[in-house]
Amino acid sequence: MKVEVGPFFVVVLFLIIQVFASRVISSSSIGKVKWMSFAGGIAVSYIFVYILPSLHHEQQEFGDSAMELAMESELYVLGLVGIILFFVINRLAERHRHAKGNTIEDRFFFVQSLLFFSYNALLSYILFAGDQNLAQLLFYGMAAGLHFMAVAHDMYRENAEKHRLYGRWMLAAGILTGWLTAVLTPPSPFALSIAFAFLAGSMTFNVIKNEIPSEGDAHLPTFVLSAGIYTALTTLLKLFFNW
Repeated sequence: MKVEVGPFFVVVLFLIIQVFASRVISSSSIGKVKWMSFAGGIAVSYIFVYILPSLHHEQQEFGDSAMELAMESELYVLGLVGIILFFVINRLAERHRHAKGNTIEDRFFFVQSLLFFSYNALLSYILFAGDQNLAQLLFYGMAAGLHFMAVAHDMYRENAEKHRLYGRWMLAAGILTGWLTAVLTPPSPFALSIAFAFLAGSMTFNVIKNEIPSEGDAHLPTFVLSAGIYTALTTLLKLFFNW
């Protein structure tokens, strides 16, 4: 097992984010609205200038790793499955909230935590198993880290007590599981394509639901600037360095 210092540093940073996200956002002088608008702008940009183009590329390359038995849309179908799964879980959570008050029932919150454990493990695996250098990992890892923070904070709002007790640790365990899987198993283009497709759909739903701020919770300049700057940087890096 070979542990590289750069990726390990990113893993530690992700773990800190998952465990302390709610405390950081709540106590920051920047304010929750600006934090969430900043994270939301970068997340939206990340989806449209990196995730969706990469999914298109994965679909084109999928035929080789699937022994040319692939069609032209199976990865997109997996992305759709990711959206539907998280939509169903979200709707069930809303029903539980209305039935039980403002806090989601403990057992159902555990199911949500387990789902996001898997989600974090997938995202972590894709980040660390992919063919990218340290600079790329740090750049795209920044967007992923802010996304992790937004998801963790949203779960904290769902059930603060249970999130502090076990939810945040399950999210952190997902990060660790994905990284260890990437380190301990040989890279598989086929597995990466499937995982990436499901994650693309799941992330698209979670970004739209959790990170595009509502009218009352948005700081418009922060949202627009973060989305514009991250988009410009990503576009330039792709243009000049083929990222």
